[in-house]
Amino acid sequence: MSQYFRIGDQVLWNPSNGVARLFMRSAEALAPETGLPTGLGPMESDECEIDLTAFTAFVGALIDRYERTNHPILHSLMEGFIATALVLVERAGAELPPPGADDGSRRDIQASKESTWPPGGGHVRDAERWAALSARHARAMPR
Repeated sequence: MSQYFRIGDQVLWNPSNGVARLFMRSAEALAPETGLPTGLGPMESDECEIDLTAFTAFVGALIDRYERTNHPILHSLMEGFIATALVLVERAGAELPPPGADDGSRRDIQASKESTWPPGGGHVRDAERWAALSARHARAMPR
């Protein structure tokens, strides 16, 4: 069995039931980090309709949140979801909103001599890194 993530008639992803459930639960778990709705509708009849505007805003906000911290555990917990979500954004033909203003809020700084701050030299999305990670995920994401 599998489930469909779609926008109208366009299928963006057709994962197994277990993967789809985990993706949906992960989105709900990460939503409070952004204060935004996920843009993922309920799974009904094995289909999830995506509100592309809300979903791209959510994914962009997650990336902003990710890049405002150097905490390796937070990065690890968020990376897989973000990479998968970026594939859906790309398949939908959408673009992420520009990075948000760095207001200094909600930072989790890992204090160690190996820490670098700010990550990536500033509050700028590391486009090449995200592109490589999402490309790896895309190869494993059937439509």
